[in-house]
Amino acid sequence: MGEVEAVEEVRRAAEARAAALVAGDAGSLRLLLHERFRWTTHTGLVIDRDEYVRRNTEGVAVWRSQALGETQIAIVGDTAVLLTVVTDVVVGSQAEDEELTMPMTQVWVRVRDTWRCLAGHGGPRLH
Repeated sequence: MGEVEAVEEVRRAAEARAAALVAGDAGSLRLLLHERFRWTTHTGLVIDRDEYVRRNTEGVAVWRSQALGETQIAIVGDTAVLLTVVTDVVVGSQAEDEELTMPMTQVWVRVRDTWRCLAGHGGPRLH
């Protein structure tokens, strides 16, 4: 597989992760995340895969959308680093939709021909 195809696969995997967040689909989200996954939130909290799935599918965060901006993806062997700016629409503390824009980094690893997100970070908020 060439690098262009691998870049497209990683982009599609990142978009599938965003779609799973919006759908609140715990099963699909879990499949996209590596078993040793870690995420650092825009507030600095570091969580593992189970906590990430719980927070994002059981009502702690209710997603309306997540739009990835232009992406930069670097691939070295079976590891990919994705850089982008995302625009999230989530239900805020006042039960109204809140829009958040922030840089996001994701690290993906290829496991048996499937890309899994190993780690990520969102933030700080731009607005």
